[in-house]
Amino acid sequence: MPIIDSILKELDQEAATTRRVLERVPERSLSWKPHAKSMSLGQLALHVATTPGGVAEIVSKDNFEVRDFSQEAAKSTSELMAAFEGAIGQAKHILGKMDDAAVMAQWSLTRSGQTIFAMPRINVIRMILLNHWYHHRGQLSVYLRMLDVPVPSIYGPSADENPFA
Repeated sequence: MPIIDSILKELDQEAATTRRVLERVPERSLSWKPHAKSMSLGQLALHVATTPGGVAEIVSKDNFEVRDFSQEAAKSTSELMAAFEGAIGQAKHILGKMDDAAVMAQWSLTRSGQTIFAMPRINVIRMILLNHWYHHRGQLSVYLRMLDVPVPSIYGPSADENPFA
């Protein structure tokens, strides 16, 4: 079995969970921030929605020159969900074309021509496309709680939803 197949299966499983979280994002609160230094709900939600496709595009190259990051904000729930569906499709398309040699090839992140880190592409996929994505999805679930929006089950029961009951 190609190495990428397990990543694609995980992506499908986690996309279903992420979809449930994103569907709960209240459109009326997209500009809300829990703190002045935090992203707005609309920024964080769009970041969660687009990470898989954006990171897949980045790792499809041999290296990425990092630049200053600025996150747009979703303007509506429909925009958010369309961006999410597009990003999942984009990630599956890009990753699905990678054979074992491509997945194990060295990938690097640079800034101003200096290497920040270099590692096998599969490690970057795991670290940034998946783990980074889950991290921000967790932040988004906290935003939902702070806005008194019922939090869906993610890996087990939440205070609002129990898939095992």
